[in-house]
Amino acid sequence: MKPRAKIFIIAGSDSSGGAGIQADIKTVTALGCYAMTAVTAITAQNTTGVKSIIPISPNKISSQIIFTVNDIKPDAIKIGMLHSTSVIKSVVNSIKKIKKIKIVLDPVMVAKGGAKLISNKAIRTLKKQLIKKSYLITPNIPEAEVLSNMKINTHEDMIHAGSILLKNGATNVLIKGGHLKGFFVKDVLINKKQIKTFKNMRIKTKNTHGTGCTLSSAITTYLACGKTLNKACELAIKYVNKAIEAKINYGRGHGPINHLTSISIKKEFK
Repeated sequence: MKPRAKIFIIAGSDSSGGAGIQADIKTVTALGCYAMTAVTAITAQNTTGVKSIIPISPNKISSQIIFTVNDIKPDAIKIGMLHSTSVIKSVVNSIKKIKKIKIVLDPVMVAKGGAKLISNKAIRTLKKQLIKKSYLITPNIPEAEVLSNMKINTHEDMIHAGSILLKNGATNVLIKGGHLKGFFVKDVLINKKQIKTFKNMRIKTKNTHGTGCTLSSAITTYLACGKTLNKACELAIKYVNKAIEAKINYGRGHGPINHLTSISIKKEFK
């Protein structure tokens, strides 16, 4: 099978493999595409939490990006954890040198276990410099609250927060509704032309580590393959839900999802 598209991922590493750049690579590969990476930070973590974060210097991150894309041209870019102002500025300057392609930004700020992954100054820089350069941003409820400076308690609040982000320079916003209570999970896609809600039954499980990283990478992959934004979001949400349903039950805390749910192993490899 020849990869259908090439995805460049800029994100932090997760030593437990459930989230971060490991989840991104698994997602892109499982959906039939080729993954390239620039690692922004190395974390020591497992399903119970984050022990430490070792940042990669902005110059090294920039070198990873430029040296790679000068050789293999990506069809889309996914950006995850950027832990400091200097890193964000480095990434912004680096992607300016890449031909105009779609960028999906997952504004990672807090780990599943509650550990903060980004400084307040970096958040301000992210809002001012990177959001407006992204085709789509995919915050969860806590991240959308920070970016919009408002509390989100309802589906209507999600729409309002999304409209604020549009006014602040975002082109398309997908706010993930998993943090709100309810029988269903509602994810809201909003831009200047539409407000679309993706409604799915909530899956009861503690094993949701890496769902945000996976979703944004899946959307990026589908966009790179030529899907419309609506279809890319729909298919990506379906992929994540199937991966959650697999319930592989690894670890003692918030376990990973099963990225292999889309793969059928051929007989000669069994």
